[in-house]
Amino acid sequence: MERKTEKLIVLGIDGMDPKFTKYLLDKGEMPTIKKLIERGACREDLALLGGMPTITPPMWTTLSTGAYASTHGITGFWNVDPEDHSRLIYALDSTVSKAEQVWNGIVESGLRTLVWHWPGSSWPPTTDNPNLAVVDGVQPGFIGFGTGMRDDEVLVTASIKVTEAQFFPKAGTANTGAGCILGDLEIKEESAGAQASADACQNAGASVENIMLTLEDGEFSIENMPFNTSQAPLKEATGWVNAPKDAKEFVVVLCNGLLRRPCLLLKNDAGDYDTIAMYKSKKEEQPLVSVKYHEFSPFFLDEVILEDGSRATCMRSMSYVYHDDDYSTINLWLNRANDITDDAAWHPKSLHQEVLDNVGYWSFSSSLGGKNTYFTEHLMLPTWEIYNNWQAACLKYFIDNDKFDVIFTHLHNVDGIGHNIWPHGAENIYTEPEDVLKNREFMLETYRQTDRYLAQFLQYLDDGWTIIVTSDHGLICDTNEEGPALMGDADGVNAKIMSDLGYTVLKRDGEGNLLKEIDWSQTKAVATGTNHIFLNIKGRDPHGIVDAAEQYQLEEEIIDALYSYRDPKTGRRIITLAVRNYDALVMGCGQEGFGDIVYFLADGFHRVHGDSMSTKMDHGGHHTSVAPIFVAAGPGIKQGFLTKRVIRQVDIAPTIAVLLGVRMPAQCEGAPIYQILAD
Repeated sequence: MERKTEKLIVLGIDGMDPKFTKYLLDKGEMPTIKKLIERGACREDLALLGGMPTITPPMWTTLSTGAYASTHGITGFWNVDPEDHSRLIYALDSTVSKAEQVWNGIVESGLRTLVWHWPGSSWPPTTDNPNLAVVDGVQPGFIGFGTGMRDDEVLVTASIKVTEAQFFPKAGTANTGAGCILGDLEIKEESAGAQASADACQNAGASVENIMLTLEDGEFSIENMPFNTSQAPLKEATGWVNAPKDAKEFVVVLCNGLLRRPCLLLKNDAGDYDTIAMYKSKKEEQPLVSVKYHEFSPFFLDEVILEDGSRATCMRSMSYVYHDDDYSTINLWLNRANDITDDAAWHPKSLHQEVLDNVGYWSFSSSLGGKNTYFTEHLMLPTWEIYNNWQAACLKYFIDNDKFDVIFTHLHNVDGIGHNIWPHGAENIYTEPEDVLKNREFMLETYRQTDRYLAQFLQYLDDGWTIIVTSDHGLICDTNEEGPALMGDADGVNAKIMSDLGYTVLKRDGEGNLLKEIDWSQTKAVATGTNHIFLNIKGRDPHGIVDAAEQYQLEEEIIDALYSYRDPKTGRRIITLAVRNYDALVMGCGQEGFGDIVYFLADGFHRVHGDSMSTKMDHGGHHTSVAPIFVAAGPGIKQGFLTKRVIRQVDIAPTIAVLLGVRMPAQCEGAPIYQILAD
């Protein structure tokens, strides 16, 4: 097959929404996207018809295989355990995919190919062909999060009101304000939902059982996910080798209380305490690192003490993020500590050292933000900008030094920020009214940030590179004042409504209170993961109580019950579609691995993505959708061309194959987007 381009890069942006992008484009806010459209081809609405379920691992797998989820077998953020339908198995694992990735054929043709942090059936490497390099892909956050993190981010409060230096594991939440001093704390057990997802990133083959009765049991725990905090007295500096006059001191407690680092708060010539310097000890002449107010320090190396007492040399950075008017209380933030020797998810491993030597250390983004707009502005958004620029520098290094011919990339900033911000971009009982407009502006800035990232690759169009910008799904800012329905959550068993309907029965304690434990002897069906309802069938399931002969009638009964169920607050139907497994095949989400019933939520009851159909468009005026984006430009692509063709997510992999003149992936179900090809 004739090759239409010699160089190709896929710039994948997790969660990038074509409708919101178009809204900003029309406002003149996305100059890079505008240039790509002028020099390339897309639909006028910039959209793909996305596959389903509209969630990360299955859709990135669809983008790379050209196959629907019913074929490749990645059925959600987690796959449901076929032996126990109350358990979930981590799905970011290429060995689980039943469909071949397009890059297998690319490397066979002799093209050197890099797959960079692609969170859908990329790790472990899918072929031993020496032309294939793979970096990470074991989680969707950022490089190294799943394997290299040795200590979590820490928010330090130093105050004249504090009397003792202490470390509080997982004690802060997004509700904790800047300068907040933690008092008599009851350290609560973390939600098994979003935290389980984070934990699973670091444990291959991980599984979880999470019985969800409230929003906070699942995805909504993301914005309330606890973070480490440290508090210390802020006082006059004493006992230092060279502390300047008027300096104040405090200590940072890290690593679950096992490590301490003394710090100086330093005054400038104008009399403002605008600098924090961190030292290994008071005896040191020079600090480990210094940072100005509202700035981020350079990356620095420091040791981390692990739970078993061993030590690792890690990269960190920090920010002097807050002070009150009289400097009696300040906040210092330290990012997650990344082990600089960790190359577990780099193939070949030599790439890890090559990046360190030629580009440098990288930062993790901060998870602090969402409900707390101060931290969104001063931590979450700027740390993602730092990470974006590091990633762009890595990719440009590979391009400028002719290391690869084809590059598949993924960036998580839009999705990572959007999960925290979009639930608070509409008026609801969870959001302070004055924060709604702030959060909408933060999402605007997130897209501007993304446009700046993409701009760093425009120059390569002139060097013969074809550029594809795409995503797995968009993000919805829904309008229900009460939040999403208690169904359709990806992080466990959606027990509340199924319990109310009588199909899932939970055990009770001696006082009659519901326990988060399924009574399988009475349970006819469970709703596990985003879109699945599994019946408890005799002979198929370990605790089966439903006769196989009764399956059809029970499915009919449950589907009727779902359509009849009304939200208690609004009286509205929460389900837009519920069908049997074999009927769901027409949507690419049936067959093995999917529930006996597949369902999707109605407008107004959605999370930011995952529980809706891929055609979901905003009805609340916030210009959002769950559709993925697609724009292509460069050799092999028509210039300034708009197509009316419905471009499907499964069409991306075969289009890449045609552009590069290589064979189709073995299980590909899509078709090349012939209309946009130059010839």
